[in-house]
Amino acid sequence: MKIKNIIFDFGGVLMDWNPRYFFKDYFNDDEKMEYFLENVAQSEWNEEQDRGRSLSEGTEIQVKKFPEWEKEIRAYYDNWTIMLKSDIPQNVEVLRKLKQTDYQLFGLTNWSAETFPYALENYDFFQIFDGKIVVSGVEKLIKPDPKIWHVLLTRFNIQANESVFIDDNQKNIEMAQSLGFITIHVLPETNLEQELVGLGISI
Repeated sequence: MKIKNIIFDFGGVLMDWNPRYFFKDYFNDDEKMEYFLENVAQSEWNEEQDRGRSLSEGTEIQVKKFPEWEKEIRAYYDNWTIMLKSDIPQNVEVLRKLKQTDYQLFGLTNWSAETFPYALENYDFFQIFDGKIVVSGVEKLIKPDPKIWHVLLTRFNIQANESVFIDDNQKNIEMAQSLGFITIHVLPETNLEQELVGLGISI
């Protein structure tokens, strides 16, 4: 089957986001920071905002649960833009090269509907997708729920077996494989261009 489509996850693939970029200086105490991120503002909590829960509701829920951490919890989304450190230049470069080819390019991201517009406005490479982006917070679905891949396939009338899906999360990769996608699991050491070329994609 000929590859026609290339689908990018954003965080960890094209964008370098990590709450530690803000909280490292905020706490100035790595042990306390890690405790907070593992037990209070843990990724499962943040994922609910990515699934469509409002930032304010998510914040109030956690403040009620952990009143002694109220100041830190409220600081989380107030300083979200600091956590979005930068793009990942080598992978964005690959995206820009792909724009010059005949492949269709898509985005499939777990991202809050409230914070995604900031990234869209501040990083020009998102325009390359020409609006062909599925955002979990908008759809009220989140990877690895297979339904969010089906939204992408149906909305843009594409086939999984003609598509490469790129993500940094192992669970998302496994789900995409089970749905028939060709996959690339991005790790910090991954050379994305080499991986794509290895699949027969000419860049």
